Formats: sequence, C-alpha cells, structure tokens
Amino acid sequence: MVHSRRGFTLIELLIVVVIIGILAAVAIPQFAGTKENAFDATAVADLRGAILAIEAYYADNMTYPSNITDLSFTLSPNITFTKFDLKAKEGIPSVHMHVEHDNSTHYYHANYPAENGFEKRKK
Repeated sequence: MVHSRRGFTLIELLIVVVIIGILAAVAIPQFAGTKENAFDATAVADLRGAILAIEAYYADNMTYPSNITDLSFTLSPNITFTKFDLKAKEGIPSVHMHVEHDNSTHYYHANYPAENGFEKRKK
C-alpha cells in the first residue's frame, strides 16, 4: 500500500510569504497617505466651517470674534485650533487661525478676511 503525501513544500510556503510581504510593502504606505489626506480634509472642512461661523458672527456683531468660544461652532473630533486671535494686517482687521488634526503632520493657516484661502504647513 502506497501513501501519497499531500501538502506544501517549504519552497512553496516561502514564495507565498515573500509575495505577501511585497504586497504589504506596497499597500501600507499607500494606506498611510490616504489616512493623512483624510485627516487633512477634516481639518480643511472645519476651517471652512469656522470661516462661515466668523462671517455669521461679523454679520450679527459688526466685528470679528476675539476668541473661538465666541462662535457657535463645534470642531470635529481630534481637530484643534492651535492659534485663533484677532489682529490687523495693513489696517484690515482679520482673524488669524491655525487648525490641525491631532494625527496629521500638517496644519492649516489662514488670515480671514485679509487673505483669500489658506495654506498647508508642516508642523
């Protein structure tokens, strides 16, 4: 009576492990970049929301808020304002703010309304 052995050889298992390793090496950095983009998108969305809240505050009070707590605005989870102050740039009053996601390597800077838009900066 002859017994046939079924199973994988060591070489076949090593090839599978190498292929899985290559796929992981390609996929993990791509996933990390996608997460960073999602964190940044959340920060940008909150910055735009804050600008809308500042516009509403100005329409009601004819002045800009001196503190983020003056706004009726709630930040997303893990988003913080690292700077929010009232200042004048070339005689134009504006709100200077930085907003960032806790897990991101960037923050966003804006002077509203003295500058249009905002810029991404490294932490």
